[in-house]
Amino acid sequence: MTEITVYTDGAARGNPGNGGYGVIMISGKHRKEISQGFAHTTNNRMELLAVIVALENIKFENTNVTIYSDSKYVVDAINQGWLKSWERKHFKDKKNTDLWMRFLNVYKRHNVKFIWVEGHAGNSLNELCDKMAVNASKQQNLQEDTGYVTGAANNDLFANK
Repeated sequence: MTEITVYTDGAARGNPGNGGYGVIMISGKHRKEISQGFAHTTNNRMELLAVIVALENIKFENTNVTIYSDSKYVVDAINQGWLKSWERKHFKDKKNTDLWMRFLNVYKRHNVKFIWVEGHAGNSLNELCDKMAVNASKQQNLQEDTGYVTGAANNDLFANK
């Protein structure tokens, strides 16, 4: 069975402001780095989007994935069971609903384990992801984070429930 180790980080310069994410994926001798910048976003959105993009870049279903993130928001949402509760309550009054729905769609295809790492504490791959995220946020012609800009990020997607 395939095993993939993933490091992710998100950044925002201003919160909200320009932001970006960085992803490093490692499987055996293979390594992939991904980063992207966005205008008008938040740090939490970039942290979550980094994880989503990593999972969406996995070719085969039922892959064992270990994700290392310095985001308590993302890691605790999974490990503490908050996300299950949010989903049961149809994400009522929760932020980033658009991304959490996208996350659930891809998360359920794999066997994912989350490990929290302290940010800016010398973990070389976490530090590199941070650098990638910050650099992505500084690029020209940033994409719009349409979920944030349109307000879809904070809407209850299940009306009348």
